[in-house]
Amino acid sequence: MKNPQAIIITGASSGLGAGLARAYAAPGVTLLLTGRNQARLGEVAADCEGRGAQVLTAVVDVADREAMDQLLTHFDRAHETDLVIANAGIGHGTGRYLMERAHQTAEVVDINVAGVTNTVMPLVNRMATRGRGQIAVMASVAGYAAISYSPTYAASKAFVKHWGEALRGRLKPFGVAVTTLCPGFVRSPMTDANRFPMPFLMDHDRAIKIMKRGLEAGQGRVSFPWPVTWAAGLLGALPSFIAMPLMTLRRRAKLPPLD
Repeated sequence: MKNPQAIIITGASSGLGAGLARAYAAPGVTLLLTGRNQARLGEVAADCEGRGAQVLTAVVDVADREAMDQLLTHFDRAHETDLVIANAGIGHGTGRYLMERAHQTAEVVDINVAGVTNTVMPLVNRMATRGRGQIAVMASVAGYAAISYSPTYAASKAFVKHWGEALRGRLKPFGVAVTTLCPGFVRSPMTDANRFPMPFLMDHDRAIKIMKRGLEAGQGRVSFPWPVTWAAGLLGALPSFIAMPLMTLRRRAKLPPLD
């Protein structure tokens, strides 16, 4: 969608969410930005206001379905949302241990899966009734294949990728576009914490431009950079007897202490 006027972005206090908020901020645009860090969210809001946008902020847990429904419905009644970007997400790598801890696995599922559906579902019927609107969900190239260094993160992004692509086919007859965003490694606070190789690590501003261009064109899937997309897609398409050995860790993980 070109020139959306009423935009909702979750996870907007840092990283890709903050970058997208700044990219869309302009005179005549109303932004609803959500995040968990009030101070950082305020900084992003101030930047967007400096670019001429009207900005509303909310510190809210995207995993809280009732809170999200109330917030988004209230905004949509007042502004008729043109674009919603379900961006909020986290990752807990396994590090040197066998798996994420149980509470980390639950948190990734709550935010990366339920957080996305909680952001989209309050707006689906409202957009479809109006016969217009665009929904964007933040998946990842990690959603193409079962990545063993971060099992829960990869699985959560696989859900978002497939759900977003299925929604596109479901909502197209109603005039609602759905775009699934599948970035590779992009410089952000999340990737700064990674302790493993990140091939084709991309500059943050370049990634924002690619995603915004794809959203404006109404693409069904925006996946980049192409070498990582190609490799991950091929890995996911290979027969299991070939793919599984390639996705197996080459060193034995350390067992965490027993509770």
